Amino acid sequence: MPADLAIVTDSTAYLPQDAVDRHGITVVPLSVAVGDEVLADGVEITPKELAEALRAKHRVTTSRPNPETFAAAYRGAAEAGARGVVSVHLSGELSGTCEAARLAAAEAPIPVRVVDSRLVGMALGYSVLTAARSAADGLGLDEVAAAAVRRAAHTSGFFYVDTLEHLRRGGRIGAARALLGSALAVKPLLHLSGGRIEPLEKVRTASRAIARLEEIAVERAGDRRVDLTVHHLAAEDRAELLAERLRERIPGLCELYVGEVGAVIGAHVGTGLLAVVLSPR
Repeated sequence: MPADLAIVTDSTAYLPQDAVDRHGITVVPLSVAVGDEVLADGVEITPKELAEALRAKHRVTTSRPNPETFAAAYRGAAEAGARGVVSVHLSGELSGTCEAARLAAAEAPIPVRVVDSRLVGMALGYSVLTAARSAADGLGLDEVAAAAVRRAAHTSGFFYVDTLEHLRRGGRIGAARALLGSALAVKPLLHLSGGRIEPLEKVRTASRAIARLEEIAVERAGDRRVDLTVHHLAAEDRAELLAERLRERIPGLCELYVGEVGAVIGAHVGTGLLAVVLSPR
């Protein structure tokens, strides 16, 4: 990609590494604390290690990012010859990441446009990829940021968790808190709405919840041309099976990616997560 504009995101996009390399995207790792040890997401702790820590009942928390981590990325872009940066991040309703990026942008040596995708995971990732492709096509700073916003506005994410407990502990549960009283009797399906985690449906068993997740994805995709990601945490077999079913059932499927979420999101959803991200072309 030409160095005119740099694209920056954070590690919760969980982009495939080949896409990061191909488009020259800078990924700023966020941090997770396991006990008293603070580790960089995807750099110093893997999804497998995070899952092991959760199963062992270790205290796992996330914290507000330091603006300096973004400032360093923006300085690096300027030193590499970029004349501007589009910095696309996870929902400001879920994290202080966008605010940290904006603080850093105010002091950056080149213009920076910070985009709150109001999403997370590959829902965020598709917005980042659109920004990268738009920059490669020669669009200007504001046009690239606007393209990222448009892609985000049409992207949706639905997910299943084995328990709401991790979301409750992390304070990310939003209106889904209403499900807590019956948490033992239901397997909740949740979605991203307005940048927040909201309840979608209550299902009685895990198998029914996963089947319903499949149906929702098929219904929402319709006949449109869509990119799709199946995310999971320590549930690879279930994710691969779900992906295969969706490959068979969605006629307009373009690109399909199966990927495990990392430590920052994993800390809030727990093992057993299954998520489907749909992003129309």
